Amino acid sequence: MRRSVPVAAVAAITSAGLLLAGCSGGKGSSEGSGEANAATKGVVNASDEKGGTVTYAISDAPESFDPGNTYYAFIYNFSRLYARPLTTFKPGPGPKGNELVPDLAESMGKPSDGGKTWTYKIRKGVKYDDGSTVTAQDVKYAVERSNFARDTLSLGPNYFQQFLKDNDGGYKGPYKDKSKAGLKSIETPDEQTVVFHLKKPFAEFDYLVSAPQTAPVPQAKDKGADYTKSVLSTGSYKFESYEEGKKLTLVRNPQWSAKTDPLRKQLPDKIVLNLKVAQSTIDKDLKSGNTLVDLAGRGVDGQTQAQLLTDPKEKANTDNTLGQRLVYTALNTKVKPFDNIECRKAVQYAIDKKAVQTSLGGPIRGELASTVLPTDIDGYQKYDLYPQKYDGDKLDLAEAKKHWDKCGAGKTTTTILARNDRQDEVDAATTVIDSLKKIGVTAKIQSYPTSKYFSDYAGVPKFNKKNNVGLIMMQWGSDFPTGYGYLQQILNGKAISQSGNTNLSELDDPEINKLLDSAIANTDKAAREKAYAEIDKKTMEQAAIVPLTYFKVLMYRSPKATNLVSTSAFSGQYDYLNIGVKK
Repeated sequence: MRRSVPVAAVAAITSAGLLLAGCSGGKGSSEGSGEANAATKGVVNASDEKGGTVTYAISDAPESFDPGNTYYAFIYNFSRLYARPLTTFKPGPGPKGNELVPDLAESMGKPSDGGKTWTYKIRKGVKYDDGSTVTAQDVKYAVERSNFARDTLSLGPNYFQQFLKDNDGGYKGPYKDKSKAGLKSIETPDEQTVVFHLKKPFAEFDYLVSAPQTAPVPQAKDKGADYTKSVLSTGSYKFESYEEGKKLTLVRNPQWSAKTDPLRKQLPDKIVLNLKVAQSTIDKDLKSGNTLVDLAGRGVDGQTQAQLLTDPKEKANTDNTLGQRLVYTALNTKVKPFDNIECRKAVQYAIDKKAVQTSLGGPIRGELASTVLPTDIDGYQKYDLYPQKYDGDKLDLAEAKKHWDKCGAGKTTTTILARNDRQDEVDAATTVIDSLKKIGVTAKIQSYPTSKYFSDYAGVPKFNKKNNVGLIMMQWGSDFPTGYGYLQQILNGKAISQSGNTNLSELDDPEINKLLDSAIANTDKAAREKAYAEIDKKTMEQAAIVPLTYFKVLMYRSPKATNLVSTSAFSGQYDYLNIGVKK
């Protein structure tokens, strides 16, 4: 959901002549393996060959492997190997990967009561890796624990908490529910049927249940916060071992059956994820074949990028794609002086977006942005409320200074947050700091690891207030590929939580909240998209988010990996369901 190199080096590698070719090979089959962007248009190295080990690596450690306690796109993607949500996305290149299909459920949901009730039948014969049978009650329990025990599991979105009829707010989650009755708003009339009762119509509910929060969890096996160490599997792979901060190993789940799962193929014998590996090491290992996939899917580092783009043979093994993501700076509307809209407008004009783009790796890592909605989300409309003017390479600061004078803050100090294991994000934050100095804002950077960024720091309003955090670096990808799936958790005041919060601006605008609520109830897709565009513009009128770039990722495609397909559904990452290894 959320990413450098010296400026001179970036300038050398981001000229127009080095942008990737867009051709694909072999009608979406394995024949595109030697052409740039092949995985954005077809499946590269398509194969049903079984055996071997697929090795992943990541520069930090994920916040959690618990499917009910995570909010990173790469874990949404990866967790499907061991946890089956009610629906999911069919592996496919680019926008074709946005096709929603049943997973644990037999079919898509059956709406009734004007879209306020949704009924799903789970597939018969699905078992956990211990041999016990998956039931509808386990799906209900999974939603209860992930959305209503926020003091224990705070890292995932809280859609269900917002939209389910929740016993008038009296339900405190399964760990505190002495009656053990659970939510009345989720019914399980039998072991195969689960029924969700909502406060209001939700036209995109099939997308909502694609979140891993609907992957079943048997109450008797739940370990609360420690469940992340040994998740009970319903997917094609199960946990063999987990060394916290070092390595996770998955092996074939003997209880998995292709008869109950049309999506997964269970190709490799073993899947190994190495944690806290330097990005430069990951890049070298991808090229050598020692690592097949960079789990985070956020692309190679600056030095590797320069090498790849200047070597035609290496460039042929890269994929450069949009991922329904925006890189931005959130302005905290609850921390002075950014509680003043004129101060926020000044920052919109003051941050040198071209310089930020360069620090991130140049145009190949994203085009300059002016909207909250990315260009590849339905509902996007092109506009720019705060156009920046340049005299050569120098940004004209006249508008910035005019609004800063109106806000009356004078010389001020603030704090900006970034993730310390993402050097490009730190570099972008440094560029923001340099920009704001020119209008009298002195910002100091505080950086924290990805694994704790939202749980302990950026996503904790009390921390931000105590530490005078006025600006927060952010990269956001859609929860599901619609305007609502992109906007709700970063704009709706109801989404603000005390930990794991992703509405980093702490924006709570009644008009925006109302528009979001009414849009999702509308069964007319075109009308919803029109509303999303209106919400986007009203957010920019509030100046609570400074769009920097529409993120693009440059990934190295390991020639030893099979079934590689770059999918929009998971932020341009490779789809992880069926990656295998060449022998």
